[in-house]
Amino acid sequence: MHTIDRKISPSFKTVEKIEMIRATEKRLNNKIPVYSINAGTQELIKVEFLFEAGMFQQKMPLQATTVNSMLEEGTSKMTAAQIADAVDFYGAFLEVGVSQDNASVVLYTLNKHLKATLPVVEDVIKNAIFPEEELSVHLTNKKQKFHVNNQKVATLARKRFTELIFGEKHPYGINVHESDFEKINRECLNSFYKSFYRSNNCKIVLAGKINEDVFPLLNDYFGGNDWSAEAIQKPKPVKIVSNTEREQMIYKEDALQSAIRIGKVLFNKTHPDFQSLQILNTVFGGYFGSRLMSNIREDKGYTYGIGSGIASLQNSGYFFISTEVGVDVCKNAINEIYIEMDRLRNETIPEDELQLVKNYLLGTFLRSVDGPFAMAERFKGILEYNLSYNYFDDYIATIKGVSASQLRDLANTYFDKESMIELVAGKK
Repeated sequence: MHTIDRKISPSFKTVEKIEMIRATEKRLNNKIPVYSINAGTQELIKVEFLFEAGMFQQKMPLQATTVNSMLEEGTSKMTAAQIADAVDFYGAFLEVGVSQDNASVVLYTLNKHLKATLPVVEDVIKNAIFPEEELSVHLTNKKQKFHVNNQKVATLARKRFTELIFGEKHPYGINVHESDFEKINRECLNSFYKSFYRSNNCKIVLAGKINEDVFPLLNDYFGGNDWSAEAIQKPKPVKIVSNTEREQMIYKEDALQSAIRIGKVLFNKTHPDFQSLQILNTVFGGYFGSRLMSNIREDKGYTYGIGSGIASLQNSGYFFISTEVGVDVCKNAINEIYIEMDRLRNETIPEDELQLVKNYLLGTFLRSVDGPFAMAERFKGILEYNLSYNYFDDYIATIKGVSASQLRDLANTYFDKESMIELVAGKK
């Protein structure tokens, strides 16, 4: 019998190639694209309806989020309780979500119950009515949450930061104010709903064990012309107007901690530097072993956590650094952030550190395509930007091939302190 010697660490293996099951495309009778990732052994399926109906498309704050949240709150055929009971009875799960650019309605169900649960989803998507009583309760709850969150320095900083980098009139920079709750009514919700939750603004992504009867069922319930609408007018481009004053402050007298946000407008994942910049960002502040964490959490003890990231949006993108620190060490923390930024601009990353980050990113990517639902999430990330699966091959090649000197050049291009907006909410 072979025994394992626990004193010898297992041999290290690098990720050579990542195999992904690729989505196949078919179209319903009304031309809705259906993307299928057929994988997994369990008789389980995820059906996701995607609509370009995010905050970018709304004409007023709260419109997109309220419409999406209230889809399950009642239709012309069913009450909210009946909808919930109909889904729960079959052990299924219905989920709605909204982002800056998109909105979704997602059904998780056993394959054998798809025929029984799809009509409920059809009703929610096609026949929502936004009942007055449920709307009132929803807005009251949201307003209360708004007041609670607005006492937190992290919330104040997050909201003001997008205003500063995009401009207060840009869709990505517009934030919710207390007066906006009074402007939301059934008419404005219905208007948005009837424009955007329509067949000509819909994509469907399937993931799981997909049987041959799934596509005909989708065609039966969603392939007709009964829920089409006029072509959606694309929003007119709004110019990004970043604030010209670099240092910004939201003073809060009773603050024990200060929230720090530093960053700038960048670009989305279609930009040729995006993937290399992700690697540089990981070294800087993108994982638990990053330089920001090592310095400002582990060494100085200024915070429980600090991180940086690159956010990709359909019409833009941005770089950000985020943390909360004690008010007495706020200036010191900011100073250390810039010291780490300058180190990346002036010195090449040591080979062992760079190799560690590369292995971390390859391992993270490998985990992110484990299973059909995870693969569907990755696929949506390229579908949204009209990118091909080559994007992932390029990403793996970039991780493996990027050099320390290339990353130093990137840092000099993008990590310039003078190009960053620095915001503190609290005291400093």
